[in-house]
Amino acid sequence: MTATAAPLDLLLLPTWLVPVEPAGVVLKEHGLGMRDGRIAFIGPREAALKQPALETRELPGMLLSPGLINAHGHAAMSLFRGLADDLPLMTWLEKHIWPAEAKWVDEAFVRDGTDLAIAEQIKGGITCFSDMYFYPKVASDCVHNSGMRAQIAIPILDFPIPGASTPDEALRQGIELFGDLKHHPRIKITFGPHAPYTVCDDNLEKIRVIAEELDAAIHMHVHETAFEVQQAVEQTGERPLARLGRLGLLGPRFQAVHMTQISEDDLALLVESNTSVIHCPESNLKLASGFCPVERLWQAGVNVAIGTDGAASNNDLDLLGETRTAAMLAKAVAGSATALDAHRALRMATLNGARAMGLESEIGSLEVGKAADIVAFDLSGLAQQPIYDPVSQLIYATGRDCVKHLWVAGKQLLDDRRLTRMNEPELTATAIAWGQRISGHSE
Repeated sequence: MTATAAPLDLLLLPTWLVPVEPAGVVLKEHGLGMRDGRIAFIGPREAALKQPALETRELPGMLLSPGLINAHGHAAMSLFRGLADDLPLMTWLEKHIWPAEAKWVDEAFVRDGTDLAIAEQIKGGITCFSDMYFYPKVASDCVHNSGMRAQIAIPILDFPIPGASTPDEALRQGIELFGDLKHHPRIKITFGPHAPYTVCDDNLEKIRVIAEELDAAIHMHVHETAFEVQQAVEQTGERPLARLGRLGLLGPRFQAVHMTQISEDDLALLVESNTSVIHCPESNLKLASGFCPVERLWQAGVNVAIGTDGAASNNDLDLLGETRTAAMLAKAVAGSATALDAHRALRMATLNGARAMGLESEIGSLEVGKAADIVAFDLSGLAQQPIYDPVSQLIYATGRDCVKHLWVAGKQLLDDRRLTRMNEPELTATAIAWGQRISGHSE
């Protein structure tokens, strides 16, 4: 940018700037400028102060990074937070969650639950999230109104679900929503077959064909538990991932969520197909589902992103905390203290998530020309001192309460921890009312 260019809309002057790309870089005393929703300038503080800007904000003691990307979740399930804890996956699903969904989930539930999830995620430094839940049009309306960025996966199962009585109806709705939002700057529609054990070959084939025609992604729970894999082998003689490979679903547009069970053949399939894996460590830990071998995948060249899963199985949407858990768990699983270091963990929570969603040219790193999806973390507190490596401090010693400011496409959605577009007391009251209603009828 030259001095004769249009002025920056906003110039930010943090203590540290972590672009994520190039990898491992920390820029001290640098500035970042935004114009028209995009990053227009990154440079040393002295050069930054020479740039004409409509507004300049000093951010002492703060670390500026790309906004966090939550690559898997079920937003509206925030209203089921804590409803059925300390249970194994299939008991949790079949005896508690699916019956609760059949009874309570409608458009109002999805609207209120999604708004609650969006607010929690903004306050936690998340600028983009992937959502896979019922009434996806309602969820997309919530995202549109919030100013946030999201990937909305159309849920498809072989049996009736809230909002779609058949898989074909779900697919029709998905195609229509894809068309309606094809040019939306912040919403991307994908297809979300629930899991190999809930979607038959015929429906997977339909999804494959439609996704190829639309150049859309596919987002699916795969190998979440050892039981899932064992049952599939006993019933069909084939591991679920191998079945998906045989059906032609795997590839750069496929997002395999969980992947706690990975054989050598599975790893080869993931590498050859360039499939992304979405790691959800805290949900996997809480449900005792298993451990995704993140370091093994990373060293093999597999793109690994990170997600919180839904608040009903986590029980929060704290991606910074999730990333800390992932970094520590990766070391234990690999038996190596050098596995998934802090810089790679941050990359997993930003650029790798963008890559999994096919958005790496738009978001995931702080680079001139990319969308201004940015978060400012306040590292000036007592618990963060002293600071030798600010990224290590962010991952290992910082909580989401240190998220100070957040922008999506240059629009500030969090200002000094205050939501700028959403009414926090109203959201809290609505969630409490839902909780009273559900608990009062669930005895």
